[in-house]
Amino acid sequence: MNEVRQDDGAHASGAALKKVVLASNNAGKLREFAALLDAAGIELIAQSTLNVPEAEEPHPTFVENALAKARHAAKLTGLPALADDSGLCVRALRGAPGVYSARYAQLAGGEKSDAANNARLVAALQGETDRRGYYYCVLALVRHADDPEPLIAEGRWQGEILAAPRGEHGFGYDPYFFLPSLNASAAELAPAVKNASSHRAIALRHLLARLPEEA
Repeated sequence: MNEVRQDDGAHASGAALKKVVLASNNAGKLREFAALLDAAGIELIAQSTLNVPEAEEPHPTFVENALAKARHAAKLTGLPALADDSGLCVRALRGAPGVYSARYAQLAGGEKSDAANNARLVAALQGETDRRGYYYCVLALVRHADDPEPLIAEGRWQGEILAAPRGEHGFGYDPYFFLPSLNASAAELAPAVKNASSHRAIALRHLLARLPEEA
């Protein structure tokens, strides 16, 4: 594949970030991150618009996968790149689905879809009384592909797993992820509310707080 390189982003430590490629083809993540970064004056570009294929995610930890995806996108575009690796971690399932959240059902021979993943999750929790879990997100921002000092931030969103879905918004496990503090599932939250409180929002706020150091 021919590399698609752009040269108007920040390439070195100390350069202000104005344009960043998102190392994901997930439309839901793009909407959430774009809304959050717009307020910081950073233009977010989906890697798919630059013909960047998805990176491999072979690692057992969120941070390793996030870094691999960010470096992959930065190498093929020449732009600073932001990647997240996130998933649902359930206490009764010893942290599963974890890094395999997006392909949880596929690992058991099912299809790769939100519906199949949710069905497997509900089945795995049959009879469990402890339904606590949390969404976890690690963000990795690299200024260039070989950046020796990537910015890393994390966020955790505590909740419980429902036995039946609630809500029409969101994606992934959102209809089954209940937030006692808001008395709603993640899928019942308006996008603006979710963007202000989710694991990605928490991680991104931590990341943005460090950006003035880069100016």
